[in-house]
Amino acid sequence: MSAKAFDAIVIGAGQAGTPLAGRLNAAGMSVALIERNLIGGTCVNTGCIPTKTMVASAYAAHLARRAADYGVTVSGLVGVDYKAIKARKDKVSGASRTGLETWIAGMEKCTLYRGHARFESANTVRVGDELLTAPKIFLNTGGRASVPDLPGVHDIPYLTNSSMMDLDVLPSHLIVVGGSYISLEFAQMFRRFGSEVTVIEKAPRLTGREDEDTSAAIQSILENEGIIVHVGAGDIAFARKGNEIAVTFSADKPPAVGSHVLLALGRVPNTDDLGLDKAGVEVDQRGFIVVDDQLRTSVPGIWAMGDCNGKGAFTHTSYNDFEIVAANLLDNDPRKVTDRIEAYALYIDPPLGRCGMTEAAVKKSGRRALVGQRPMTRVGRAVEKGETQGFMKILADADTGEILGCAVLGPGGDEAIHCVLDLMYAKAPISTLARAMHIHPNVSELLPTIAQELKPLD
Repeated sequence: MSAKAFDAIVIGAGQAGTPLAGRLNAAGMSVALIERNLIGGTCVNTGCIPTKTMVASAYAAHLARRAADYGVTVSGLVGVDYKAIKARKDKVSGASRTGLETWIAGMEKCTLYRGHARFESANTVRVGDELLTAPKIFLNTGGRASVPDLPGVHDIPYLTNSSMMDLDVLPSHLIVVGGSYISLEFAQMFRRFGSEVTVIEKAPRLTGREDEDTSAAIQSILENEGIIVHVGAGDIAFARKGNEIAVTFSADKPPAVGSHVLLALGRVPNTDDLGLDKAGVEVDQRGFIVVDDQLRTSVPGIWAMGDCNGKGAFTHTSYNDFEIVAANLLDNDPRKVTDRIEAYALYIDPPLGRCGMTEAAVKKSGRRALVGQRPMTRVGRAVEKGETQGFMKILADADTGEILGCAVLGPGGDEAIHCVLDLMYAKAPISTLARAMHIHPNVSELLPTIAQELKPLD
């Protein structure tokens, strides 16, 4: 069989692959876009869009239960129709996917192949009975939930972030194994839907990449809503107990027994079944595709974007990967991965917005630094909204005034963080933030105030 020739092959219609296919098509190239599952990848189908749609439903339920705090009367108990919540989630997610499918269908020189792509050589890919070839191949194959081989894990009907999206009944007691970002969003969400929730984390604290004060505040927020949190868990094991599931985690504590178990123990890249060895593409010990600062792999003519390259595990890093590849190939703009500043959010309520370095990272760097912090109890907008959990913290270099990092855990923290992030990209000193006039009343209006009150970091 002779291979069908294209100018470019894009494997994976996720948050980097689809827009790249669009840019390449607009530049006049013929493109084969290959997707073995759902168009849009994790973000559209099992990640950002559906989960944040459910977070919105959970927030509505939580606020309704607090109506009396605002002088609002709600007669009777606040109920949750989980099937309706799922239907709303499916509608929002489905509309996004349909929009992408319509966009792809309108690309004049783009052919969509549905199936599993495997390399047969460095420039040849097989999809089912089709053999495709191109001088440029772009990988955007994403990742999936990691399922460690823990004792008894394969004897129970565990859930992952993906299968949670198909759940059509509300758990009576959800046990979440893992204490990081995905796990905590689900934990709070289902607690607000009415489930009993237990979180089990083997590390000494939740969200281990955050500073200790941030982790402690996050745990307090969750526990204030009735979520049971166990950290420092020992050997975690699973067993059926009648119609329920028992999770053991400590010799001196009874097992947690619940109706459902969610495993949220990290992600692994979808690279193990692509035939990368036949193409000569190098992967690291964890299976991530090795790339340089412009996302080129070890094989000329092959690039890797998104979760499969280990350079970020967020929709925004995947999309930025697309922008970097497109800029270098099409715009004569030498953008690099190392140009970007780490930034992300944790979508519990209130959310955490983070950018740059943590306090622990600044201390480890050895540089002289300044820090400013303010609790949400002293932020007028948070008080007015009746949402005063959390705090804001800014770090700056004591010698140069460079803004090093910021954390905003509080109302609108995922939005307010961009005030600082954009200044960091502009390489503006902390004095620029200190002199800025922000709108009152607003959470972000206190960022300039904090910048005026910095003290040496011990």
